[in-house]
Amino acid sequence: MDEDSHCTAERELLETVSRITAFSTTSPSDEEQNQSKAEISCQGRQENPERDDLQDSNACLSPNSSMTTKELQEYWRNEKRQCRQVKLLFEIPSTRIVEHRLSKYVMYKIIILQTGSFDSNKSVIERRYSDFEKLHRNLLEEFSEEMEDVTFPKKTLTGNFTEEIINERKLAFKDYLRLLYSMKYIRRSKKFIDFLTRLELQEAYGCLRGGQYTKALEILLEVIGLQERLTRGNPVSIVPTLCAIVVCHKDLENPASAFDYGEKALSRLHGRTGHRYYIPLLETMITLAYELGKDFLSLQEKLEEWKAKKDPVRVFSLKELTVREYVQ
Repeated sequence: MDEDSHCTAERELLETVSRITAFSTTSPSDEEQNQSKAEISCQGRQENPERDDLQDSNACLSPNSSMTTKELQEYWRNEKRQCRQVKLLFEIPSTRIVEHRLSKYVMYKIIILQTGSFDSNKSVIERRYSDFEKLHRNLLEEFSEEMEDVTFPKKTLTGNFTEEIINERKLAFKDYLRLLYSMKYIRRSKKFIDFLTRLELQEAYGCLRGGQYTKALEILLEVIGLQERLTRGNPVSIVPTLCAIVVCHKDLENPASAFDYGEKALSRLHGRTGHRYYIPLLETMITLAYELGKDFLSLQEKLEEWKAKKDPVRVFSLKELTVREYVQ
């Protein structure tokens, strides 16, 4: 009799599970609502970022926002991307030996991949031993406690260009970058991000100042993807690069592309009307909107609002501001 009761209870449990499963598959709206709630609350479950990250978050969307529909869409796309934890992988598949008249050194090819992404999302950079060494010194100054157990490949007096030494360093540098990235404060630090992006940005801005807009744009478009993945918690930090892309597209007579990147930059500056790029970008966007036959009145209103609150001051144009970046 006890066995029959047990079997009956088991059957009832299975029927209940079946009803729950059937209900969940026929009620997608509830599932979508729960997913939306999860997305909205996702940032609350993440680790608290540094103070700068918090300030950037506070400057974001509010119920009384005056953002346009397109700006709102861009804002929520950014928010959803931030909700997904981004992890990067570092690979050093190859090297090359560079020889100049008075110097010889090894360049290490670093491939940076985002987990779960296609190959099109990878970034490729090159760094030499002295670049890694400089990064290590800088990090020791700022993060002495975190770097306490981090080992760095030592210099050798001879044999630096032998296959054995080069292969050993390839593996050592790969492990070194992975270890640094695993530490929250280091991977978010300016020194670490500069190591991965600064050389390319210096080259891009040098090309821009020299009027080589096609070459500058090519480099900037490569760098911006990596910057976005490295600075998820601080979207304002990539505004200068976005504005440099706007300048390149504008001077290459691609107003539609310039406007698109300008909108991305403006969405990251929402609530930050005092930012040095805000007014130059706004003025450029008004010009582009007029040229493209788009609504520029809302942009003009924002500009007039700013002028009403501020004393008349000399404001650089977007291009004048951009060419001042990364001057060596």
